Amino acid sequence: MDDAQGSRAAADKLIAACEEGVDLSGTEWEAEWQKNGKVCSCDACKLATEVLENKDLLTKQSVWVFGGDGWAYDIGYGGLDHVLAMDEDINVLVMDTELYSNTGGQSSKATPTGSVVKFAAAGKRTKKKDIGLMAMSYGYVYVAKVAMGANPNQLMKAITEAEAYKGPSLIIAYAPCINHGINMGHSQLEEKKAVEAGYWPLYRYNPDLAKEGKNPFTLDSKDPTGSFRDFILGEVRYASLKKAFPDVADELFDRAEKEAKEKIDYYKKLNSME
Repeated sequence: MDDAQGSRAAADKLIAACEEGVDLSGTEWEAEWQKNGKVCSCDACKLATEVLENKDLLTKQSVWVFGGDGWAYDIGYGGLDHVLAMDEDINVLVMDTELYSNTGGQSSKATPTGSVVKFAAAGKRTKKKDIGLMAMSYGYVYVAKVAMGANPNQLMKAITEAEAYKGPSLIIAYAPCINHGINMGHSQLEEKKAVEAGYWPLYRYNPDLAKEGKNPFTLDSKDPTGSFRDFILGEVRYASLKKAFPDVADELFDRAEKEAKEKIDYYKKLNSME
């Protein structure tokens, strides 16, 4: 039952056999009884009926949990960490808007340095928690950081690998939000810009590779080709700080850019490990 494709193929054969009125040894059941609307009371037919009633349970179950960053990084982090630490076969997808989107745009531990949100009207002064690195520290959690608008192939590869991995997985997806002050019709383009500017690096951490003696960490995004400062100033959550507190903005933006570069440099070190 750990093999999704294998269990699906076996289940299809079993279901077909039951539906056609043929048991696994090839002996035909009372087909004429079934045609006439009668029900056979033999043990084989009872078993076949029970199998068909529970056919949804014959294949490997795929379990996914979906949540936002306020839950994953902040108020629900203790529960999330407990789930990941249990080493069960479960997948978690975090849609990271970098603030509490559903409750009005408050600051969370996912909010980056310099961003203007509720409870941080003069710009957040502390750096964003790296929940991905924290999950990687267990060594047995599959972790990926993705952005569909930047690299859809990397996103699908991460989802496929997470599903195939026999253990906990955590996928962190960049999710532009209306509270960022952008046109939501351009959210895919915004994700692409975020990756190109070095704001949102893409990576995958697969513990199965470590079991093969390979480096489990893969940095999927290339060196930044866009301007970090131009990217953040294209969003109201940063541009509003520059307008209201220009001196503070320059200080925090410099710090945010430095933190982003340090993070990429650290990911590069992980990527180059033997």
